[in-house]
Amino acid sequence: MSPEFIVLLMFVGLFIGIFFGFPTAFVLGGLAMIFGVLFSGPEVFGFFIVRLEGVMKSYTLLAVPLFLFMGVFIEKSGVAERLFSSLYLLLGGLRGGLGISTIAISALFAAATGVVGASEVTIGLMALPAMLSRNYSKSLACGSVCAGGTLGILIPPSVMIVVYGPIANISVGKLFLGAVFPGVLLALMYIVYIAIRCYFKPQDGPPMPLSEREVPLSRKLFLLLTSIAPPVVLVFAVLGSIFFGIAAVTEAAAVGAIASILLAAIYGRLTYQVLKEACIQTLQITSMILMIAVAASFFATVFVSLGGDDVISNLFLNLPLGKWGILFSIMFLLIIVGMFIDWIGIVFIVVPLITPIAEALGFDPIWFAILVMVNLQISFLTPPFAYSIFYLKGITPPEVRTTDIYKGVIPFVGLQVIGLASCVLFPNLITFLPGLMIK
Repeated sequence: MSPEFIVLLMFVGLFIGIFFGFPTAFVLGGLAMIFGVLFSGPEVFGFFIVRLEGVMKSYTLLAVPLFLFMGVFIEKSGVAERLFSSLYLLLGGLRGGLGISTIAISALFAAATGVVGASEVTIGLMALPAMLSRNYSKSLACGSVCAGGTLGILIPPSVMIVVYGPIANISVGKLFLGAVFPGVLLALMYIVYIAIRCYFKPQDGPPMPLSEREVPLSRKLFLLLTSIAPPVVLVFAVLGSIFFGIAAVTEAAAVGAIASILLAAIYGRLTYQVLKEACIQTLQITSMILMIAVAASFFATVFVSLGGDDVISNLFLNLPLGKWGILFSIMFLLIIVGMFIDWIGIVFIVVPLITPIAEALGFDPIWFAILVMVNLQISFLTPPFAYSIFYLKGITPPEVRTTDIYKGVIPFVGLQVIGLASCVLFPNLITFLPGLMIK
Protein backbone atom coordinates (compact mmCIF):
# COMPACT_ATOMS: atom_id res chain seq x y z
CA MET A 1 0.00 0.00 0.00
CA SER A 2 1.39 3.41 -0.97
CA PRO A 3 2.38 5.93 1.73
CA GLU A 4 -0.13 8.42 0.29
CA PHE A 5 -3.01 6.01 0.81
CA ILE A 6 -1.84 5.12 4.33
CA VAL A 7 -1.69 8.85 5.23
CA LEU A 8 -5.21 9.32 3.88
CA LEU A 9 -6.54 6.40 5.91
CA MET A 10 -4.82 7.58 9.10
CA PHE A 11 -6.23 11.10 8.84
CA VAL A 12 -9.71 9.87 7.92
CA GLY A 13 -9.66 7.60 10.97
CA LEU A 14 -8.39 10.47 13.11
CA PHE A 15 -11.16 12.87 12.12
CA ILE A 16 -13.87 10.23 12.39
CA GLY A 17 -12.75 9.26 15.88
CA ILE A 18 -12.53 12.84 17.14
CA PHE A 19 -15.76 13.90 15.41
CA PHE A 20 -17.69 11.12 17.15
CA GLY A 21 -16.44 12.28 20.52
CA PHE A 22 -13.85 9.67 21.42
CA PRO A 23 -10.98 10.95 23.64
CA THR A 24 -8.18 12.36 21.49
CA ALA A 25 -5.49 10.35 23.27
CA PHE A 26 -7.28 7.03 22.65
CA VAL A 27 -7.94 7.88 19.00
CA LEU A 28 -4.28 8.77 18.39
CA GLY A 29 -2.88 5.81 20.33
CA GLY A 30 -5.36 3.35 18.83
CA LEU A 31 -4.70 4.41 15.24
CA ALA A 32 -0.94 4.33 15.82
CA MET A 33 -1.15 0.81 17.22
CA ILE A 34 -3.41 -0.49 14.44
CA PHE A 35 -1.41 0.95 11.54
CA GLY A 36 1.88 0.19 13.28
CA VAL A 37 1.06 -3.49 13.74
CA LEU A 38 -0.33 -3.78 10.20
CA PHE A 39 2.59 -2.12 8.39
CA SER A 40 5.57 -2.21 10.79
CA GLY A 41 4.97 -5.37 12.78
CA PRO A 42 5.74 -6.10 16.45
CA GLU A 43 8.47 -3.43 16.62
CA VAL A 44 5.69 -0.87 17.02
CA PHE A 45 5.51 -1.80 20.72
CA GLY A 46 9.09 -0.61 21.06
CA PHE A 47 8.08 2.70 19.48
CA PHE A 48 5.46 3.15 22.18
CA ILE A 49 7.82 2.41 25.08
CA VAL A 50 10.47 4.80 23.74
CA ARG A 51 7.94 7.61 23.28
CA LEU A 52 6.39 7.03 26.69
CA GLU A 53 9.79 7.23 28.35
CA GLY A 54 10.69 10.33 26.33
CA VAL A 55 7.61 12.26 27.44
CA MET A 56 7.93 11.20 31.07
CA LYS A 57 11.60 12.29 31.16
CA SER A 58 11.00 15.68 29.50
CA TYR A 59 12.31 18.33 31.89
CA THR A 60 10.56 21.12 30.01
CA LEU A 61 7.14 19.46 30.22
CA LEU A 62 7.56 19.41 33.99
CA ALA A 63 6.68 23.11 33.81
CA VAL A 64 3.13 22.23 32.69
CA PRO A 65 1.78 21.12 36.12
CA LEU A 66 3.71 23.94 37.83
CA PHE A 67 2.19 26.66 35.64
CA LEU A 68 -1.23 25.04 35.95
CA PHE A 69 -0.87 24.98 39.73
CA MET A 70 0.16 28.66 39.67
CA GLY A 71 -2.86 29.52 37.57
CA VAL A 72 -5.29 27.69 39.83
CA PHE A 73 -3.99 29.47 42.91
CA ILE A 74 -4.10 32.86 41.18
CA GLU A 75 -7.69 32.09 40.24
CA LYS A 76 -8.61 31.21 43.84
CA SER A 77 -6.65 34.03 45.49
CA GLY A 78 -9.28 36.65 44.71
CA VAL A 79 -7.00 38.69 42.43
CA ALA A 80 -9.54 38.81 39.60
CA GLU A 81 -12.37 40.01 41.86
CA ARG A 82 -10.23 42.79 43.38
CA LEU A 83 -8.94 43.92 40.00
CA PHE A 84 -12.40 43.96 38.42
CA SER A 85 -13.77 46.02 41.30
CA SER A 86 -10.96 48.55 40.84
CA LEU A 87 -11.33 48.87 37.07
CA TYR A 88 -15.09 48.88 37.51
CA LEU A 89 -14.77 52.15 39.48
CA LEU A 90 -12.00 53.64 37.34
CA LEU A 91 -13.36 52.96 33.83
CA GLY A 92 -17.07 52.45 34.47
CA GLY A 93 -17.87 56.03 33.56
CA LEU A 94 -16.65 55.57 29.98
CA ARG A 95 -18.80 54.29 27.16
CA GLY A 96 -17.98 50.62 26.95
CA GLY A 97 -15.90 50.94 30.13
CA LEU A 98 -16.96 47.60 31.54
CA GLY A 99 -16.13 45.86 28.26
CA ILE A 100 -12.71 47.53 28.22
CA SER A 101 -12.20 46.48 31.84
CA THR A 102 -13.09 42.91 30.90
CA ILE A 103 -10.39 42.79 28.21
CA ALA A 104 -7.80 44.40 30.50
CA ILE A 105 -8.50 41.89 33.28
CA SER A 106 -8.49 39.03 30.79
CA ALA A 107 -5.05 40.01 29.52
CA LEU A 108 -3.60 40.20 33.03
CA PHE A 109 -5.38 37.07 34.21
CA ALA A 110 -4.24 35.24 31.07
CA ALA A 111 -0.65 35.99 32.02
CA ALA A 112 -1.27 34.61 35.48
CA THR A 113 -3.17 31.43 34.56
CA GLY A 114 -2.13 30.40 31.04
CA VAL A 115 -5.38 28.44 30.52
CA VAL A 116 -8.44 29.61 28.58
CA GLY A 117 -11.09 27.79 30.59
CA ALA A 118 -9.97 29.15 33.96
CA SER A 119 -9.62 32.71 32.67
CA GLU A 120 -12.91 32.84 30.83
CA VAL A 121 -15.11 31.23 33.45
CA THR A 122 -13.66 33.29 36.31
CA ILE A 123 -13.96 36.60 34.47
CA GLY A 124 -17.26 35.71 32.84
CA LEU A 125 -18.90 35.05 36.20
CA MET A 126 -17.95 38.57 37.31
CA ALA A 127 -18.09 40.68 34.16
CA LEU A 128 -21.05 39.27 32.26
CA PRO A 129 -23.73 39.89 34.96
CA ALA A 130 -22.27 43.38 35.56
CA MET A 131 -22.54 44.30 31.87
CA LEU A 132 -25.97 42.77 31.33
CA SER A 133 -27.42 44.47 34.42
CA ARG A 134 -26.33 47.82 32.97
CA ASN A 135 -28.02 47.20 29.62
CA TYR A 136 -24.92 46.36 27.61
CA SER A 137 -25.51 44.73 24.25
CA LYS A 138 -25.65 40.99 24.83
CA SER A 139 -23.47 40.36 21.80
CA LEU A 140 -20.81 42.87 22.91
CA ALA A 141 -20.79 41.54 26.47
CA CYS A 142 -20.45 37.93 25.32
CA GLY A 143 -17.90 38.73 22.64
CA SER A 144 -15.71 40.64 25.12
CA VAL A 145 -15.61 37.73 27.57
CA CYS A 146 -14.99 35.11 24.85
CA ALA A 147 -12.25 37.07 23.08
CA GLY A 148 -10.58 38.10 26.32
CA GLY A 149 -10.59 34.51 27.54
CA THR A 150 -8.73 33.23 24.48
CA LEU A 151 -5.72 35.36 25.42
CA GLY A 152 -4.98 32.71 28.05
CA ILE A 153 -3.19 30.44 25.56
CA LEU A 154 -1.07 33.19 24.01
CA ILE A 155 0.08 35.69 26.63
CA PRO A 156 2.99 34.11 28.52
CA PRO A 157 3.53 32.17 30.66
CA SER A 158 1.18 30.01 28.60
CA VAL A 159 0.74 26.26 28.92
CA MET A 160 0.41 25.99 25.15
CA ILE A 161 3.85 27.52 24.69
CA VAL A 162 5.34 25.09 27.22
CA VAL A 163 3.85 22.20 25.25
CA TYR A 164 4.72 23.63 21.83
CA GLY A 165 8.42 24.24 22.53
CA PRO A 166 9.61 20.63 22.98
CA ILE A 167 7.51 19.42 20.05
CA ALA A 168 9.04 21.95 17.65
CA ASN A 169 12.47 21.77 19.37
CA ILE A 170 12.39 25.52 20.13
CA SER A 171 13.38 27.32 23.33
CA VAL A 172 10.29 27.82 25.47
CA GLY A 173 11.85 30.96 26.96
CA LYS A 174 12.23 32.53 23.52
CA LEU A 175 8.66 31.56 22.63
CA PHE A 176 7.46 33.24 25.83
CA LEU A 177 9.15 36.48 24.81
CA GLY A 178 8.01 36.18 21.20
CA ALA A 179 4.37 35.94 22.28
CA VAL A 180 4.39 39.10 24.44
CA PHE A 181 3.82 41.74 21.74
CA PRO A 182 1.27 39.70 19.69
CA GLY A 183 -0.73 39.06 22.87
CA VAL A 184 -0.65 42.72 23.87
CA LEU A 185 -1.51 43.73 20.29
CA LEU A 186 -4.64 41.59 20.26
CA ALA A 187 -5.74 42.92 23.67
CA LEU A 188 -5.27 46.53 22.50
CA MET A 189 -7.18 45.84 19.28
CA TYR A 190 -10.10 44.43 21.30
CA ILE A 191 -10.09 47.50 23.57
CA VAL A 192 -9.99 49.95 20.64
CA TYR A 193 -12.83 48.10 18.92
CA ILE A 194 -15.04 48.25 22.03
CA ALA A 195 -14.25 51.95 22.57
CA ILE A 196 -15.03 52.88 18.94
CA ARG A 197 -18.20 50.79 18.80
CA CYS A 198 -19.57 52.24 22.02
CA TYR A 199 -18.61 55.79 21.00
CA PHE A 200 -20.77 55.57 17.89
CA LYS A 201 -23.41 53.29 19.48
CA PRO A 202 -23.67 54.36 23.15
CA GLN A 203 -26.62 52.04 23.70
CA ASP A 204 -24.30 49.04 23.26
CA GLY A 205 -22.15 50.02 26.24
CA PRO A 206 -23.70 52.80 28.36
CA PRO A 207 -21.56 54.38 31.09
CA MET A 208 -22.27 53.55 34.71
CA PRO A 209 -24.44 56.00 36.68
CA LEU A 210 -22.47 58.59 38.63
CA SER A 211 -23.97 57.33 41.88
CA GLU A 212 -22.20 53.97 41.45
CA ARG A 213 -18.73 55.46 40.96
CA GLU A 214 -18.67 58.33 43.43
CA VAL A 215 -15.34 57.38 44.96
CA PRO A 216 -12.35 59.74 45.32
CA LEU A 217 -9.75 59.35 42.60
CA SER A 218 -7.04 58.68 45.17
CA ARG A 219 -9.09 55.78 46.52
CA LYS A 220 -9.61 54.39 43.01
CA LEU A 221 -5.88 54.54 42.26
CA PHE A 222 -5.04 52.92 45.59
CA LEU A 223 -7.44 50.05 44.93
CA LEU A 224 -6.04 49.63 41.41
CA LEU A 225 -2.43 49.65 42.57
CA THR A 226 -2.97 47.17 45.40
CA SER A 227 -4.94 44.80 43.16
CA ILE A 228 -2.74 44.93 40.07
CA ALA A 229 0.73 45.02 41.64
CA PRO A 230 0.89 41.44 43.08
CA PRO A 231 -0.01 39.53 39.90
CA VAL A 232 2.11 41.85 37.75
CA VAL A 233 5.13 41.35 40.00
CA LEU A 234 4.52 37.59 39.90
CA VAL A 235 4.33 37.43 36.11
CA PHE A 236 7.33 39.70 35.58
CA ALA A 237 9.34 37.69 38.08
CA VAL A 238 8.65 34.52 36.11
CA LEU A 239 9.32 36.05 32.68
CA GLY A 240 12.20 38.22 33.93
CA SER A 241 14.08 35.27 35.39
CA ILE A 242 13.83 33.57 31.99
CA PHE A 243 14.71 36.70 30.01
CA PHE A 244 17.86 37.44 32.02
CA GLY A 245 18.98 33.81 32.04
CA ILE A 246 18.59 33.46 35.80
CA ALA A 247 16.34 30.41 35.61
CA ALA A 248 15.15 27.86 33.10
CA VAL A 249 11.45 27.70 32.27
CA THR A 250 10.78 24.80 34.65
CA GLU A 251 12.60 26.52 37.50
CA ALA A 252 10.73 29.77 36.86
CA ALA A 253 7.46 27.84 36.89
CA ALA A 254 8.35 26.41 40.31
CA VAL A 255 9.03 29.91 41.63
CA GLY A 256 5.70 31.07 40.21
CA ALA A 257 3.85 28.20 41.88
CA ILE A 258 5.35 29.03 45.28
CA ALA A 259 4.67 32.75 44.81
CA SER A 260 1.02 32.06 43.93
CA ILE A 261 0.60 30.19 47.23
CA LEU A 262 2.09 33.16 49.09
CA LEU A 263 -0.25 35.51 47.21
CA ALA A 264 -3.27 33.43 48.22
CA ALA A 265 -2.04 33.52 51.82
CA ILE A 266 -1.67 37.31 51.73
CA TYR A 267 -5.26 37.65 50.54
CA GLY A 268 -6.45 35.24 53.22
CA ARG A 269 -7.53 32.57 50.74
CA LEU A 270 -5.02 29.85 51.62
CA THR A 271 -6.99 26.96 53.14
CA TYR A 272 -6.69 23.20 53.09
CA GLN A 273 -9.74 22.98 50.81
CA VAL A 274 -8.24 25.42 48.29
CA LEU A 275 -4.93 23.53 48.32
CA LYS A 276 -6.75 20.22 47.80
CA GLU A 277 -8.84 21.58 44.91
CA ALA A 278 -5.78 23.12 43.29
CA CYS A 279 -3.86 19.84 43.44
CA ILE A 280 -6.79 17.82 42.05
CA GLN A 281 -7.49 20.29 39.24
CA THR A 282 -3.81 20.46 38.32
CA LEU A 283 -3.56 16.66 38.31
CA GLN A 284 -6.62 16.28 36.08
CA ILE A 285 -5.48 18.76 33.43
CA THR A 286 -1.86 17.58 33.51
CA SER A 287 -2.92 13.94 33.13
CA MET A 288 -5.04 14.81 30.10
CA ILE A 289 -2.21 16.78 28.45
CA LEU A 290 0.42 14.11 29.10
CA MET A 291 -1.84 11.29 27.90
CA ILE A 292 -2.34 13.16 24.64
CA ALA A 293 1.40 13.90 24.51
CA VAL A 294 2.31 10.21 24.77
CA ALA A 295 -0.35 9.10 22.28
CA ALA A 296 0.46 11.90 19.81
CA SER A 297 4.18 11.18 20.04
CA PHE A 298 3.47 7.50 19.36
CA PHE A 299 1.19 8.46 16.46
CA ALA A 300 3.87 10.76 15.00
CA THR A 301 6.54 8.02 15.25
CA VAL A 302 4.39 5.50 13.40
CA PHE A 303 3.35 8.18 10.90
CA VAL A 304 6.97 9.05 10.12
CA SER A 305 8.06 5.40 9.95
CA LEU A 306 5.42 4.82 7.28
CA GLY A 307 6.60 7.79 5.20
CA GLY A 308 3.78 10.12 6.15
CA ASP A 309 6.02 13.11 6.87
CA ASP A 310 7.49 12.96 3.37
CA VAL A 311 4.00 12.82 1.87
CA ILE A 312 2.88 15.93 3.74
CA SER A 313 6.10 17.84 3.05
CA ASN A 314 5.99 17.05 -0.67
CA LEU A 315 2.31 17.99 -0.82
CA PHE A 316 2.96 21.50 0.48
CA LEU A 317 6.41 22.15 -0.95
CA ASN A 318 5.27 21.18 -4.47
CA LEU A 319 2.37 23.62 -4.45
CA PRO A 320 2.91 26.22 -7.23
CA LEU A 321 2.29 29.10 -4.79
CA GLY A 322 5.72 30.21 -3.64
CA LYS A 323 6.79 30.33 0.00
CA TRP A 324 4.22 32.96 1.00
CA GLY A 325 1.41 31.15 -0.76
CA ILE A 326 2.37 27.97 1.09
CA LEU A 327 2.42 29.90 4.38
CA PHE A 328 -1.08 31.21 3.64
CA SER A 329 -2.20 27.65 2.83
CA ILE A 330 -0.86 26.37 6.16
CA MET A 331 -2.56 29.19 8.09
CA PHE A 332 -5.85 28.53 6.28
CA LEU A 333 -5.54 24.80 7.01
CA LEU A 334 -5.03 25.55 10.70
CA ILE A 335 -8.18 27.69 10.78
CA ILE A 336 -10.22 24.86 9.21
CA VAL A 337 -8.72 22.18 11.48
CA GLY A 338 -9.27 24.45 14.48
CA MET A 339 -13.01 24.34 13.84
CA PHE A 340 -13.00 20.63 14.68
CA ILE A 341 -10.01 19.90 16.97
CA ASP A 342 -8.91 21.67 20.15
CA TRP A 343 -5.51 23.34 20.45
CA ILE A 344 -3.96 20.40 22.29
CA GLY A 345 -4.75 18.03 19.45
CA ILE A 346 -3.54 20.52 16.83
CA VAL A 347 -0.24 21.16 18.60
CA PHE A 348 0.52 17.47 19.04
CA ILE A 349 -0.75 16.30 15.64
CA VAL A 350 -0.22 19.12 13.15
CA VAL A 351 2.82 21.01 14.49
CA PRO A 352 5.28 18.10 13.97
CA LEU A 353 4.14 17.99 10.33
CA ILE A 354 4.24 21.69 9.46
CA THR A 355 7.40 22.68 11.38
CA PRO A 356 9.78 20.91 8.93
CA ILE A 357 7.92 22.56 6.05
CA ALA A 358 8.49 26.01 7.56
CA GLU A 359 12.18 25.19 8.04
CA ALA A 360 12.49 24.06 4.42
CA LEU A 361 10.93 27.35 3.29
CA GLY A 362 13.47 29.31 5.33
CA PHE A 363 11.06 30.86 7.87
CA ASP A 364 12.33 31.85 11.30
CA PRO A 365 11.21 29.00 13.62
CA ILE A 366 10.16 31.29 16.50
CA TRP A 367 8.26 33.62 14.16
CA PHE A 368 6.46 30.71 12.53
CA ALA A 369 5.62 29.10 15.89
CA ILE A 370 4.05 32.30 17.24
CA LEU A 371 2.07 32.69 14.00
CA VAL A 372 0.62 29.24 14.61
CA MET A 373 -0.30 30.18 18.19
CA VAL A 374 -1.94 33.45 17.13
CA ASN A 375 -3.83 31.45 14.53
CA LEU A 376 -5.04 29.05 17.21
CA GLN A 377 -6.75 31.98 18.95
CA ILE A 378 -9.25 31.83 16.09
CA SER A 379 -10.07 28.17 16.78
CA PHE A 380 -11.64 29.09 20.13
CA LEU A 381 -14.23 31.34 18.48
CA THR A 382 -15.08 29.48 15.26
CA PRO A 383 -17.88 26.88 15.30
CA PRO A 384 -18.81 24.07 15.33
CA PHE A 385 -16.32 23.23 18.14
CA ALA A 386 -15.70 26.74 19.45
CA TYR A 387 -14.55 25.93 22.97
CA SER A 388 -14.59 29.53 24.18
CA ILE A 389 -18.26 29.78 23.21
CA PHE A 390 -19.06 26.54 25.05
CA TYR A 391 -17.25 27.75 28.18
CA LEU A 392 -19.29 30.94 28.20
CA LYS A 393 -22.61 29.26 27.41
CA GLY A 394 -22.16 27.14 30.52
CA ILE A 395 -22.28 30.21 32.78
CA THR A 396 -24.65 32.58 30.93
CA PRO A 397 -28.13 33.42 32.29
CA PRO A 398 -31.17 32.05 30.40
CA GLU A 399 -31.87 35.32 28.57
CA VAL A 400 -28.56 35.04 26.69
CA ARG A 401 -28.99 32.84 23.64
CA THR A 402 -26.26 30.99 21.80
CA THR A 403 -26.95 33.20 18.77
CA ASP A 404 -26.06 36.25 20.91
CA ILE A 405 -22.66 34.70 21.61
CA TYR A 406 -22.09 33.85 17.95
CA LYS A 407 -22.95 37.41 16.89
CA GLY A 408 -20.63 38.77 19.56
CA VAL A 409 -17.55 36.81 18.55
CA ILE A 410 -17.70 37.56 14.80
CA PRO A 411 -16.02 41.01 15.05
CA PHE A 412 -13.34 39.59 17.33
CA VAL A 413 -12.58 36.79 14.85
CA GLY A 414 -12.01 39.52 12.28
CA LEU A 415 -9.65 41.30 14.69
CA GLN A 416 -7.76 38.06 15.27
CA VAL A 417 -7.25 37.67 11.52
CA ILE A 418 -5.98 41.26 11.34
CA GLY A 419 -3.65 40.54 14.26
CA LEU A 420 -2.32 37.46 12.47
CA ALA A 421 -1.76 39.46 9.28
CA SER A 422 0.06 42.15 11.30
CA CYS A 423 2.46 39.54 12.68
CA VAL A 424 3.17 38.36 9.13
CA LEU A 425 3.73 41.89 7.80
CA PHE A 426 5.73 43.08 10.81
CA PRO A 427 7.81 40.10 11.98
CA ASN A 428 9.68 42.24 14.54
CA LEU A 429 6.53 42.11 16.67
CA ILE A 430 7.57 38.52 17.35
CA THR A 431 11.33 38.40 16.89
CA PHE A 432 12.40 41.60 18.72
CA LEU A 433 12.27 40.41 22.34
CA PRO A 434 13.69 36.90 21.72
CA GLY A 435 16.63 38.57 19.99
CA LEU A 436 17.44 40.46 23.20
CA MET A 437 17.23 37.41 25.45
CA ILE A 438 20.32 36.71 27.57
CA LYS A 439 21.45 33.14 26.96
